[in-house]
Amino acid sequence: DSCYLPPLRCPAVCRLDPYDGLPESYLIHGGRTPNNEISSSLYLLTMDSRGCNRKLTVRCQEKELVAEVPGARYGHTMSMVQSRGKTACVLFGGRSYMPAGERTTESWNSVTDCTSQVFLFDLEFGCSSAHTLPELHDGQSFHVALSREDCVYFIGGHSLTSDSRPPRLFRLRVELLQGSPLLTCETLDTGLSISSAIVTRIGPSHKYIILGGYQSDSQKRLECSTVILDEKGIQFEPLEPPNWTPDIIHSRTWFGGSNGEGSILLG
Repeated sequence: DSCYLPPLRCPAVCRLDPYDGLPESYLIHGGRTPNNEISSSLYLLTMDSRGCNRKLTVRCQEKELVAEVPGARYGHTMSMVQSRGKTACVLFGGRSYMPAGERTTESWNSVTDCTSQVFLFDLEFGCSSAHTLPELHDGQSFHVALSREDCVYFIGGHSLTSDSRPPRLFRLRVELLQGSPLLTCETLDTGLSISSAIVTRIGPSHKYIILGGYQSDSQKRLECSTVILDEKGIQFEPLEPPNWTPDIIHSRTWFGGSNGEGSILLG
């Protein structure tokens, strides 16, 4: 039930829980296509099973952002925050092509980490704002982002500048005040050295499993971790990994995603 569907690519995807009678929905932003095109588009994907025959209808709507709009990118994250009865989306990280003035014939397809700005936008009016925080001074991509109420936790990620996966962990707090929002960031000690991990949520609580990903370019992460978000903060617990098949152990690339609460689809 759409005029257009987003093209095949690798975007940031964020789930919106049902609220105010609205159905479950998903935000889809950016991404890199197989033709190396990088997008800045934002889509809202909704699923509706109303009606006498309970037929499932999928709708895809392109959303317009105004003011300080995030540029085209991939390898970034989007998260939903709630504060003072309001809801907003946090976008952070990712990679894009080098600025046009710096690109040469040899580096035309070279990518660089996006600036470490945090973008905050609301879905009702599409107004976007960019925020610079001193704690977030390096760009990072393919990290994990988990949110609970007014806080987003950024875990791990890869930096092109240092070609490393430092065990970073940041807690971003967003207060949606009347007028302009207030963003504060705190650096925490207990992070994970990981990139391109797959995350699934377990049940209605803020409990997650982090699986897969990379510890280095040539080393996949075969361990698993449980992550719990509560009023005290964030906690990591080791989890017994599955009995990996030889195909998974010896393959070069992870891909997949959450396949419903407590399930992960792997390839």
